[in-house]
Amino acid sequence: MGRIVLNRDKCKACYLCMDACPNKVLETDKEVNALGYYPVKVNEEKTCVGCAICARVCPDIAIEKVYR
Repeated sequence: MGRIVLNRDKCKACYLCMDACPNKVLETDKEVNALGYYPVKVNEEKTCVGCAICARVCPDIAIEKVYR
């Protein structure tokens, strides 16, 4: 089905993707990005089903779906 790739330096930490993820595989990173925000990261990549709901709700286009 695919997987998601996060561009941590585009993330402005709105966390809409975390709320939208049906499997709750996203979490807040512990280090700031280039913009000074704590971006989102994938905490359990193996449980991500690649639905890309997170990418659809991201206002900063910081998440994309890639096919394996």
